[in-house]
Amino acid sequence: MDYQNLNDIPLFEGIQTDELAVMLECMGAVVSSYEKNATIMPEQNHVRQLGIVLSGTVRTVMDDIWGNRTIIGDMKRGDTFGEVFALDEKECGCLSVIAVSETKILLLPFLKIMHTCSRRCDYHHRLADNLLKSVTEKNLYLMEKMQIVSKKSLREKIMSYLSLQAKRSSSIYFEIPFGRVGLADYLCADRSALTRELNAMRNDGLIDFDKNTFRIFVR
Repeated sequence: MDYQNLNDIPLFEGIQTDELAVMLECMGAVVSSYEKNATIMPEQNHVRQLGIVLSGTVRTVMDDIWGNRTIIGDMKRGDTFGEVFALDEKECGCLSVIAVSETKILLLPFLKIMHTCSRRCDYHHRLADNLLKSVTEKNLYLMEKMQIVSKKSLREKIMSYLSLQAKRSSSIYFEIPFGRVGLADYLCADRSALTRELNAMRNDGLIDFDKNTFRIFVR
């Protein structure tokens, strides 16, 4: 494993390269590769490991009993997943993690993150602190999504989502990470209804778009 390439991972912030090498070897960290559309963490699974995305994109989704899919969010390099469910001994229910593209994942045994190792590494505490920060940021993300999908109309959901993306980009021009199917799943909407509403909003002079690139008009 090339530990030099892990310096930009938020989970390892404040940990020197030589310390990181010792810590990961002590914890039994492994790197796994996944093909596009492969399931990384299946539903109804007892989660025992924390995943860190090293390359590619992974997506957290929820499928209901009728096969309807809701996208919780996408994760890219440096993002983590599995920590919330690893804290609970129960199965993770209907949530699963899939690879959107060819992906490399660093897997860490969760219990070894939460408990001091036999070597009593001082930097182990830094890892736990960084993990807590990651969980907090993820909770804020979920609150943002709740605010979006709780809107009454589809147009309000779309405008709320696009407004958030514009603020993050600090521009009225921005690119979203979803195609139409992904955006419909994220907004918990029908794809055809979403397409019609986007076209209606463009005709009303609220937005313009070309595939995943959008512009909003502020009056």
